Amino acid sequence: MTEALAPPALSRRDARRRDRRDAILEVAQQSFLEHGYAATTMSAIAATLGGSKGTLWNYFPNKEELFSAVLRHATAAYHARLARILDEHGEVETTLRCFATDLLRQVTLPESIALHRLAIAEAGRSEMGAIFFEIAPRHTRALLGKFLLGAMERGRLRHADPERAAHTLITLTLSGCHQKIIWGQLDQPTAAQMDADVAFAVDCFLRAYAPEPGPTRAAIAH
Repeated sequence: MTEALAPPALSRRDARRRDRRDAILEVAQQSFLEHGYAATTMSAIAATLGGSKGTLWNYFPNKEELFSAVLRHATAAYHARLARILDEHGEVETTLRCFATDLLRQVTLPESIALHRLAIAEAGRSEMGAIFFEIAPRHTRALLGKFLLGAMERGRLRHADPERAAHTLITLTLSGCHQKIIWGQLDQPTAAQMDADVAFAVDCFLRAYAPEPGPTRAAIAH
């Protein structure tokens, strides 16, 4: 077996540029969460970083691009993990339970809750809500939908719109303790609460999308 080749090491210049970009994203995320999207300015971020707006614009040409980068940076590791969980060869129920568990853990993290609330608050005033939806919920739904389509084609689930099916499972998963946190009814869920939400969501989903029963032998004989 041949070993995978390690990625080439970054040059000193590229490493400095990567570190600078990461620093910008960290400052920008903090500013968005503390002040909101509309009140966050490129000038204020540049001042916090100790550089010029020109330097900041070399990395991100406008605030929309910067916010998009913040979200992609915050969700990159999570979506990579989901892609591994949603193995097309995995057993359907086990995979869906793993997916729902990981989803619920991710979205109930304090920083995830803060970003969710911020996106809701800004949705009617700026492009932030649309950007958030495209990078976070829609991407997650697409990954799940791809897995569900494969399960449908293998006869493990009934044929249906895979994107709508993905939306159904995600909505069921987030209908319990996540909603209570969003609306200030719960600070942090217990493991038991999350397990109960996952069990409820996956059970309802599998009942709704169970394979259609095939014809009986008697029916075939006639």
